[in-house]
Order: sequence, then C-alpha cells, then structure tokens
Amino acid sequence: MEKTDSNLKENINLKEPIPITIISGFLGSGKTTLLNHILSSQKGIKTAVLVNEFGEIGIDNELIIKTEEEMVELSNGCICCSINGELVEAIKTLINNFNKKKLDYIIIETTGLADPLPVAMTLLGSELRDKTRLDSIITLIDAENFNNVVLESSIGRSQIIYGDIILLNKCDLVTKSNIDETISTLKGIKKDVRILKSIKGNIPLNLLLSVGLFETDALPQNKPDHDHSHHDHSHHDHSHHNHSHHDHSKENNNKIEDFLSISFQAKQPFSLRKFQYFLDNQLQSNVFRAKGILWFSESERRHLFHLAGRRISIEDSEWIEEKNNKLILIGKELDKDKILSQLNDCIEKK
Repeated sequence: MEKTDSNLKENINLKEPIPITIISGFLGSGKTTLLNHILSSQKGIKTAVLVNEFGEIGIDNELIIKTEEEMVELSNGCICCSINGELVEAIKTLINNFNKKKLDYIIIETTGLADPLPVAMTLLGSELRDKTRLDSIITLIDAENFNNVVLESSIGRSQIIYGDIILLNKCDLVTKSNIDETISTLKGIKKDVRILKSIKGNIPLNLLLSVGLFETDALPQNKPDHDHSHHDHSHHDHSHHNHSHHDHSKENNNKIEDFLSISFQAKQPFSLRKFQYFLDNQLQSNVFRAKGILWFSESERRHLFHLAGRRISIEDSEWIEEKNNKLILIGKELDKDKILSQLNDCIEKK
C-alpha cells in the first residue's frame, strides 16, 4: 500500500491542475463508505471533501471518518440548481485555504438523487477550469438493490450514462449470476462502460484517483432534463434549465422526481423496543433509503443506522456529539405526517 500511495501522489502531482473526482450513485449504493475507504487508505495526499445531501438535515458529515482533511457540507436539495454557485465558491475557498500547503485532491460526494452531469458542467463552465481538472465521475451501483426503481429514474440512468467508472458495490451480498445479470443491464445502458466490482467500496486507490478518464467530448450537446448547450455558467443562469422532473415549490423543496425526503430530530432517546416495532411492522415498503444517528434509552452508545432496500444495519460507537436522534428517510409516495407520528411514538416516555 505504501508503494501504491507513493506512486499515486507522484501521479497526482505530475498532472496539474488540482484533480476533482465526483462520487455519484443511487440511494444507499455506498458512496460514503467508498469515501471513507479513500480517506483512510491514502497517505500523504491532502484531500478536500465536499458533501451534498438531499433533505432538511445533514447527516453525511457525521458519517465520514474524521481525518485531517478539509470538509465542506454543501446546501441540501437539488444539486443541479441551488448548489452551483455555492459549489464554485466552496472550491475556491478550499484552494485559497490550502495555498500555504498545496491541496492535492478534491472529492465531491453527491446526494443519491443527483444527476452528475450538471455538477461536471458547473466545474467545466466556471473560472475553476484553470485551477482544477475533472478527473472522473465514479458511479456506485448497489449490486443487491439494483432494480427498476433505479432504471425507471432519469437520475439513476444519468448516473450510469455519465459515470466514467461504474463501481458495482456490495458484490458479497449477491450471487455470481446476479452480478452477471446486472453487468449485462449496465452494458445495455452504456456500451463501453468500465466496471469494477467491490465489497464495501474496497478498491485500490490507483484505480480510482487521478485516472484521467473524464472526457469533455463525451458530454451531450443537448440533454432533455438538463439542457446545458446554451447555459451561461459564468453567472450560473438557470433560466433555461428544463426542470420537468423537479418540484421546486417551497413546500416540496425536499422532493426530486417522485422521491421525498423526510427528516426527523429529537433530543430525547428512543425506546429500542418501540423502534424495533416501527421497523418490523410500520416502516413503509416504499422507503428505499434511511440513515441516521440514534440514541436509545437502553444504551449509552451512539448508534449508526442504515437502511438500503430491505437491508438494515446498526453499528455502535462512542458519542462524539451531544446525544440526540437524527434520521432521514427517502422514498416514494410516503405519508410524511404518519411517519413522523410513528417516530415520535418511539420516544421513551418518562
């Protein structure tokens, strides 16, 4: 690993300007796990991380391992609109912050409901193009939960089409025939796709970083949902942006396509028994992704909660922040009031 990292750093520094990798992928595909793998495996590479989430509260910044890296949490919501100006300013700030100790790499982790194309176009169409280069878009695919929900979503398909590397993740959870079938489907969407198979995002860094796979020529001149051919990116003019799949009304700013994000916070602990009942008997089947930091009255530990498809995992650790409950659920046709009421019922009554 030492030799690989040494070669990687040399490779990065040979290619000016600062490389940027976009990590894309549908809900629950393992983007944060991959990011943690990169941050914990690299040595001597000064990396800045930018995170975008879909929902009213931010959780991913608390799920990312704590390192010496600089991290910026970007606005929640529609990454193709609200984030563009903020993204450019955040990267400019990061570069300026590192001017005394050179910044080697920038990684952008997008929300699971983000089309990576507008992010790429923002980087290419701003003043950043002289200081940075878009190295690649890595799209994670959840081998266990790759299904029609992803394929029928224009965002899910865009993530595949514009991915320079497709990382087929969670391969340990499915059979070889499942993997072969998924690869066949992916090749049907993108013929010359580069596919890497992984477990928990564990891939050698020299296959992921500074690979120089992004090609501007491969970008569409005209894309139905994101027409950027006449886009003035110097001022981030979105007046020509076709948002047929987005609802930007104030009450639905946590809705993209038909996906709704529901956020829950409480300063009181859950009853473990009641929360287990919620998961077993009340959780709606059309919740495709949930993640949170949970506090149970029966435990002094901090519990990291993940749901992807039907698979649930809870890991415990020491508290590093004030004890509370923080949870995000994302799905289709969700009854927000009912879910919030059920979660409130999980709170331990004194």
